Amino acid sequence: MIHVADVNDLQYLTIHKVGNPSKDEPLVFSKAPIDLSNEDISRLLLNYFIQPFANNGEYYHLYHAVEIALNDIYVYISRIFEDKANFQEQSFHIAKHLHDSSTHPKIKGGELYIAYFNKCLVDGEEVEAIGIFKSETKETYLKVYLHDDNYEVNYEDGINISKLDKGCLIFNIDKENGYRVSIIDALSKQNEAVYWKDDFLKVKRREDTYLQTENYVDLCTAFINTKLTENFDVSRADQIDLLNKSANYFKEKERFDLDEFTEEVILQPAVIETFKEFKQQFETNHELSLPDSFEISNQAFKKQAKIFKSILKLDKNFHVYIHGRADMIEKGFDDITGLNYYKLFFKEEA
Repeated sequence: MIHVADVNDLQYLTIHKVGNPSKDEPLVFSKAPIDLSNEDISRLLLNYFIQPFANNGEYYHLYHAVEIALNDIYVYISRIFEDKANFQEQSFHIAKHLHDSSTHPKIKGGELYIAYFNKCLVDGEEVEAIGIFKSETKETYLKVYLHDDNYEVNYEDGINISKLDKGCLIFNIDKENGYRVSIIDALSKQNEAVYWKDDFLKVKRREDTYLQTENYVDLCTAFINTKLTENFDVSRADQIDLLNKSANYFKEKERFDLDEFTEEVILQPAVIETFKEFKQQFETNHELSLPDSFEISNQAFKKQAKIFKSILKLDKNFHVYIHGRADMIEKGFDDITGLNYYKLFFKEEA
């Protein structure tokens, strides 16, 4: 986890203009890093760069299919970590690499910021980091000012420092495996936006507790919402009950254990066997290897918890939120009306 309050030492910052070569947009270099002596400007820049990474426990690493030393960003970043005197020269290479990676016609040009942070606290470890950030969108701001005893209005286009379009922090940890990388990509849902991760940085998710928790949450919800109903006669209320029990397991336990989970949550031997078979197919389909035991990441669970939907939808008339005690719900069929019904038992109204 990145503690943004402990990222407070922005030592170097340079800015280059990176256009889209398919639109004949240029690449414009700054000759030298900018002056950071103005404390107010430095504080605003630090907030702009770092705040979006708050509570981000999802890490990547730089990679290359042949060997990590062939990853361009890995080479340039390593040279800076080895000698900070290389900062400006290597920033030229980083900007040129981004320019070469920005050929999709929908990719927007923008300002590229490359920063060196001397101190960052990451998972309890104090390390140095390189930040690479890009602003692609401009917003219009009104300027209200006093002129000759009258207020006047004008406008300027600028960058909203509360909205970072793209960014990454590369921490000087685990160099031999491609460093530890945290990424922000505000436009990642657009197809052309994958260039930031896939073409420019070339990163993969780290095989850590965050990813393991995320994968198991996906596995459990996929099983309950699809495979369970295909193989067994279960009501929607029973599905929701199992979703709630699964969510509570991830919420309350510090460590996931496959045998413990199946015995405490799934219970029925036939369903447990089907779940384990589904796990093997899930691993094959997603090219994963899911461990039987690992530390649960609370950050990953909180991010994924919303997919444990506990809503019982009855036609278009009713939505019933179920948080537990499936034994207090009874399903039946009314012969007179020809309709299904649920009977809910409770002690008192809240």
